[in-house]
Amino acid sequence: MAYIGTSPSNGVRRRFIYEATSGQTSFSGNDESGITLTYVDSLYLDVYQNGVKLKAGDDYTATTGTTVVLAVGATADDVVEMVSFDVFSVNDSVSASAGGGFAGNISSPIVTGSTSLRTPLIEFTDGDDAIAIADGGVVTLLSTAVAKSEGGAVTTNITQGVCKAWNKFQGDGTIALEDSFNVGTLTDVGTGEYRSAYTSAMNSDNYAHSISSAFFEGVSSDTATTTALINYFTSNRTALADVKEVAMLIFGDLA
Repeated sequence: MAYIGTSPSNGVRRRFIYEATSGQTSFSGNDESGITLTYVDSLYLDVYQNGVKLKAGDDYTATTGTTVVLAVGATADDVVEMVSFDVFSVNDSVSASAGGGFAGNISSPIVTGSTSLRTPLIEFTDGDDAIAIADGGVVTLLSTAVAKSEGGAVTTNITQGVCKAWNKFQGDGTIALEDSFNVGTLTDVGTGEYRSAYTSAMNSDNYAHSISSAFFEGVSSDTATTTALINYFTSNRTALADVKEVAMLIFGDLA
């Protein structure tokens, strides 16, 4: 069984007894029993001379943790005794099984270290890592991770339920990619044709895609591959035509 401070087998009080020589003021090192004088805090140290308790500061000083110095030299064969009490603090908590609880808030620990520090994981007994938290706060979930629906009746797959790529770009004149996710490059293939290349490829070309433009009245069509999507915009279902503003959404599985 572990203890805070000195274990009961050794006691929490230690005695040091010295037989003084004539005029002796300083007492340290081994006492008559060969025990070396040590104390943690002078406030927890009692000093006696021939059974009379001395007053700290007036009758003696104890500042080093290993030495006691009398203000007045002892008489030969005086018995000088020091009693040191061990200092420790008890954890302010009670086990939950005994009905106890914490009185205050518990601060979440912050683990810091070099790049060799192992990534903290939340693990299950089957060995699958449910959550991995990498440097920079990147959280990785299993591909099978699910979330409760808004109504709470069903669950939805988090990975398959999110948009895998999107962009918004200017399509007339000099084309310009205004904002995007998982779209590395935008290419002006020709009049009314735009190719959006993915940074991370899709698992197959059988993914869902939606193309729209608020500034175009016509028909759009597209050609999908695992690495890119080409958009075609036609005016009055005949000639290809550039459009002012285009938005694209991609849903499906990444490779």
